[in-house]
Amino acid sequence: MFKTQELTDLNYILELKPDRLLAPFRREAGLPEKTKSYTNWENTGLDGHIGGHYLSALAMMYASTGDQRIRDRLDYMIGELKLCQDKNGNGYVGGVPGSQKLWPEVLKGNFTDFNRKWVPFYNIHKVFAGLRDAYLYEGNQTAKLMLIKFADWFCEITRALNQKQMQQLLGNEHGGINEVLADVYGISGDKKYLDAAKGFSHQAILLPLEKNVDNLDNLHANTQIPKVIGFKRIADYSGDTSYSHAAEFFWETVVNHRTIATGGNSVREHFNPSTDFSTMISSVEGPETCNTYNMLKLTEDLYFSDPKVSYIDYYERALYNHILTTQRPGKGGFVYFTPMRPGHYRVYSQPQTSMWCCVGSGMENHAKYGKMIYSHSANALFVNLFIPSKLSWKEKGLLLRQETSFPERDETTLKIINAGKGLFNLNIRYPSWVAKGGLKITINGKNVPVMADPSSYVCLTQKWHKGDLIKIKLPMRITTEKLPDGSNYEAVLHGPIVLASAIDTLAEKGRDADDSRMGHVAAGALYKLTDMPVFVSDLEDDAADIVQDKKTTMSFTAKNLIYPVKYRELKLVPFYKIQDARYVVYWRKESRKDFTALQQRLAEEDAQEARLAENTIDLVTAGEQQPESDHFMEKENSFEGVNFNRHWRAAKDWFNYKLIDKDKAGRKIRITYFGTEWNHKFSIWVNDRKLGNVDLSEGKRDTFFSIDYALPDNLAYAADQSFRIKFIAENGSTAGPVYEVRLLKN
Repeated sequence: MFKTQELTDLNYILELKPDRLLAPFRREAGLPEKTKSYTNWENTGLDGHIGGHYLSALAMMYASTGDQRIRDRLDYMIGELKLCQDKNGNGYVGGVPGSQKLWPEVLKGNFTDFNRKWVPFYNIHKVFAGLRDAYLYEGNQTAKLMLIKFADWFCEITRALNQKQMQQLLGNEHGGINEVLADVYGISGDKKYLDAAKGFSHQAILLPLEKNVDNLDNLHANTQIPKVIGFKRIADYSGDTSYSHAAEFFWETVVNHRTIATGGNSVREHFNPSTDFSTMISSVEGPETCNTYNMLKLTEDLYFSDPKVSYIDYYERALYNHILTTQRPGKGGFVYFTPMRPGHYRVYSQPQTSMWCCVGSGMENHAKYGKMIYSHSANALFVNLFIPSKLSWKEKGLLLRQETSFPERDETTLKIINAGKGLFNLNIRYPSWVAKGGLKITINGKNVPVMADPSSYVCLTQKWHKGDLIKIKLPMRITTEKLPDGSNYEAVLHGPIVLASAIDTLAEKGRDADDSRMGHVAAGALYKLTDMPVFVSDLEDDAADIVQDKKTTMSFTAKNLIYPVKYRELKLVPFYKIQDARYVVYWRKESRKDFTALQQRLAEEDAQEARLAENTIDLVTAGEQQPESDHFMEKENSFEGVNFNRHWRAAKDWFNYKLIDKDKAGRKIRITYFGTEWNHKFSIWVNDRKLGNVDLSEGKRDTFFSIDYALPDNLAYAADQSFRIKFIAENGSTAGPVYEVRLLKN
């Protein structure tokens, strides 16, 4: 299945048109246009980011397959980007709109235009990383020279700005610039790049982590993870234990307190409060693929310096249950959000229309499956993952083949085809999901005593010979796992594999994404939570009532648990086998006593939610990075925060959002506020027409409340059927906090 996914990805990569990906770079360098750029995120502000990911994906895919078509693409992309970098003349190469005017202002310390654009540093980080990968994986020497010139350009920013200004800039999402700068130091040996990497390290995130303080609640998840990868990379090169500790603590808190059964994290791209995962169930914007992509990168780096099996246990969990599920085998198409809402579904990208971040990282994900199957130290080989593969360890003269159908069968076999001198230790991972005493090993048919515990390595020490056969038995068992907050939703696993049930395989409108701004969200009808199958049980552990089919591997039933009766025959199968369907991963669990009363309460809530969803045309969750970016927020002297786990935005001057109303059906706007606020007086405008004045001192104490404002008659719409809603503070007062802006039909 991994090979199928790799080849599916390869075909997707080849469907993309290099010249369209290169168009933003030529435009910003002032070179003649060859063709139009792609649409979607590639011509609305994040121009060029997919081109950067494309470099990395091509380099990794060539390293994995040796396909000459892929190498030719990579060499072409590098050659064309070099023309752009040479034309720019200062080392810069990027597709950020208005680059020629933007960056000189940044160097002067003027961030006005920078703050209005869509994450410029994040955008160009993808190109920066792509040049590095083209050199590291393919050995492209032109890419190496371009990488160092680009790094010099980044260094100029750290020299031009003082520390306070740099930290102000880093409040804007900036990807893993510190990681790549550290790697340029590793490549070149010039310490100025390591110093620049530290300059690009966000202290507001670094310092609390160094002190074991978890301030991650409600932060935009994928903004933070790349920063932490950079902290770890800096630590690896500099020996700075404080940076390394920050990365380790971050990993521990995210994996152990913010990660669900699939290995993913986040809702609407933000970290859940560790004590409240209710939105994981209610939202259709579940774990983001980019988050897991970056968590696996961080896991790799942590493992390389401290090879704990717990890192591989997580890596395996996330690889099989999230990454593997985010591409349709054979058909292609990448997933942005993987909803955990029971009864919902996923949307798949299309090569010519979808240019999301998770398309970029998705192309990389399925090009590097071989990366962590094995690792080695000077004199030991480590078998980490149970994936059919062939390993060549050239320095030892070892050629080894792993043959397995895991997880369809709970065993794997290692065949030594060529042992070289045979002088190395063989370390077999003892996964955490195998019971103590459960793992069995034979060498050439003879039993080997296993003294190790789960989540460690079994070390096999002997002289190896050609033809040696090592068989490993990995008994898998059914377990259930609650959400991290301990609430009454549970997932079912067999070994490390998350099981799920498809409840509706009918085609879904919008399943294949178009090029709309929000085309990555599965915006189809919400199935009522009260109509979804649940587990009803008075037992503490439901594993005993989940029974494996006698004739089909990795297929299970739970007839004694599932209600209502119409769902009793549902099959639980690996989540990675379910595509193009509505599904259930997390099952609500209720005692028999509470089940009836809860159904009635949830039915009322479902009905209210469904009515509101049907009546909503557009929605902004104020203060959340992605929804505000999706609605092209503009602001002056504005700030955001979190209250009772809900985000808000306010301003001493003003802020506005662009709302889309394609059918011009909007009749009113509902604004959500909280409590009473002293001296929070402001006006609300739609385009140039005032909706009303607000004085939050007249609000409701210590509760969220909403006010509806009627839209003016004959509202003037822009060409794209949009208008702007603007919040303007009175002199000496504050506009907001605003928690939600909802455009309603009636």
